[in-house]
Amino acid sequence: MQHSPVAIFVYNRADNTQRTLEHLIRNTQAADTDVYVFSDGGKDNPSWEKVNEIRSLLHDIKKEAERNHSFKSFTIIERPENIYLERNIIEGIGYVLERHDTIIVLEDDICTSPFYLEYMNTAFGLYRHEPKIMHVAGFTNLDLLNEHPELVAGNEEVYFTPHVSGWGWGTWRDRWQTHFRHYQSEQEALDGMSAADMDAMQYGGVFPCLRSLKKNPIPWDICWEIAIYKAGGLCVTPIHTMVRNIGLKNGTHFRAFDILQSYNFDREPLQRPLRLTGCRPEKNPAIELLFADAIRDWGIRYTLLGRIVRFFYKLIFPKK
Repeated sequence: MQHSPVAIFVYNRADNTQRTLEHLIRNTQAADTDVYVFSDGGKDNPSWEKVNEIRSLLHDIKKEAERNHSFKSFTIIERPENIYLERNIIEGIGYVLERHDTIIVLEDDICTSPFYLEYMNTAFGLYRHEPKIMHVAGFTNLDLLNEHPELVAGNEEVYFTPHVSGWGWGTWRDRWQTHFRHYQSEQEALDGMSAADMDAMQYGGVFPCLRSLKKNPIPWDICWEIAIYKAGGLCVTPIHTMVRNIGLKNGTHFRAFDILQSYNFDREPLQRPLRLTGCRPEKNPAIELLFADAIRDWGIRYTLLGRIVRFFYKLIFPKK
């Protein structure tokens, strides 16, 4: 079995980074895995203090990993300045894919199942010659294993969807180099797409992902989602998540208040290997309907207090 390298992208969250690496080390195939960590630079003196804290932690982990043979290799790439998340990720992926045929991508807040690497590497092998499969996801918003076992096809514990999950994912060099474009404008991204295409990508409006095209810079993940949609591609996705995002409550763009809301996709990763047989990749309409319901309101479910606060917030700050 070929063992894909892992690229990890970090900035200023030492605790999350440490937990992410601790979980990765526990993976059954960690010792056969090359790890590349891309550390973005600071924006000012206070942020540089946190960046330097991260880098000190990384060098300590590198020494320990080399002493214990935790990974095949552990490479740290330190950016001399702040190049922002999008550029760090895109350039980092390019760097790794110049050296390897596949890549697994983690950010600094993704804790993995002990069998995550095994799942990813198996999927890479099974679908290497299926160009329609462009992305291997480690995360799923759904829990088909426990909530909808009737939709699980025999021994195949994955499903196929055009939707990209950016939490603990991977791809092949040829797919990425052929199809990925970092769009510079909304017009460029949507070129060639009809209103029906945009509606389909957004699951009838419940998943308004195309709003991200108004950001500057445009996030890498919506560019990849559009690229896969335009190519008619599919993503291999587990029937129960193999990763957990521990940064939802302290991320730069995504904050939560436990007393007001929760996330219906916040589950523990599967603690056993997934079964994969390499079945024919086809989209399941029933699963697509379940996803549309799961992602409604970005997966946020409000408590009673949250609904009350939200009601008055909308009264005070109505949409224009």
